[in-house]
Amino acid sequence: MIRYKQRLILLGYLGLIAFFLAGLGCTGKISKAKGMQEGEALITRVQKKGPVPLYYDFEDILIPGELKLDKKHSFVFQNSNFTAGVLVFSGNVEVNSLIKFFNNNMAKDNWHLVSLFKSPRTIMLFNKQNRGCMININEKQFKCEVEIWVTPTIGNVEGGLLK
Repeated sequence: MIRYKQRLILLGYLGLIAFFLAGLGCTGKISKAKGMQEGEALITRVQKKGPVPLYYDFEDILIPGELKLDKKHSFVFQNSNFTAGVLVFSGNVEVNSLIKFFNNNMAKDNWHLVSLFKSPRTIMLFNKQNRGCMININEKQFKCEVEIWVTPTIGNVEGGLLK
């Protein structure tokens, strides 16, 4: 009977030690980075990683990682001077987040927003020095379809019908 109580107490202590060790393993890691002064600390955390945005055939148009390329409906023409065509994507993404994504990332790649049409079908028009881009976003029942058209510009952008 005494040995039984001793074993029970020993198991209790081992359980408490295991509990405290597990608790220490779950605390955030705080470390001092090189060049930091006393009192400053760098807190490192594990960040949630989602789909990574990618560049496809148009090397200056970033595509959200949630969108998947529809090769059947895409076509691209490429020669030594330029790349043109249409890339078609689809995915379960909100229209407003797509608009925000393209607005921010196209500007980073030196595209200038010319016009934005918002309705059930959203059209974003961008231009660059010698190219134009139209992003057509169609909201469907359970997904969005995105068409990205890129063409070379013909002559002066300021000229044309409005002249």
